[in-house]
Amino acid sequence: LVFSLTCSLSSTAHKVESVVGDLKKEYGEQHVWGTVCDVRDGKDIKALVEFARDKLKHIDLWINNAGSNAYTYKPLVETSDEALMEIITTNTLGLMICCREAINMMRNQPRGGHIFNLDGAGSDGRPTPRFAAYGATKRSVVHLTKSLQAELQMNEVNNVMVHNLSPGMVTTDLLMSGATTKQAKFFVNILAEPPDVVADYLVPNIRAIPTNQSMKPTYIRFLTGLKAYSRIFSRLAFGARRNKYVTED
Repeated sequence: LVFSLTCSLSSTAHKVESVVGDLKKEYGEQHVWGTVCDVRDGKDIKALVEFARDKLKHIDLWINNAGSNAYTYKPLVETSDEALMEIITTNTLGLMICCREAINMMRNQPRGGHIFNLDGAGSDGRPTPRFAAYGATKRSVVHLTKSLQAELQMNEVNNVMVHNLSPGMVTTDLLMSGATTKQAKFFVNILAEPPDVVADYLVPNIRAIPTNQSMKPTYIRFLTGLKAYSRIFSRLAFGARRNKYVTED
């Protein structure tokens, strides 16, 4: 049985309790646990590790998916100090702390483990106007993963591997809050998918890695370049997916 540990920035005790209750009804009491954790706080991450050890005993998969844009879509020159601090401490500092604690935990497990870092808009180096800070932090995710892979190899840690996940555009509140311009609506309708559709693709690919006992770095992408170009062509040629999620002007 492969367990995964996923943490989020916006989780509150009430929200966690509600989600855990729903999942336990579907999957059973013995398969679901939840706790509140602020990924920007090292003490919270250490507590999360101990919680996971207590409930799961062994953690095969650690998925770093927490990310924030402070729900701010505006030029950098108009972005507040508070918003910038939230974005950077969550997406960069929080990710580093999570990776540090996950590696320290997994390297001492008999069969090690796998860490997955989610990328986002900007991770491929393309500009992200209206959310430049977010794009810059997501660009750093790819570099951090590569550096950690090199450090693990340098230190002869052979039972832990760090990977990248690319979910593409997912219709979360964060994404949809920025679908206010003509261009944003166009691409959201063409390229975005609901979380369950993305998960149906990503989860089996993630689970296959420890199952196959692979210790090679991977980059699992849901929205490939070919898929994106195909959808854009279908839209331009046939009007496909117009107004799928938001009404276009």
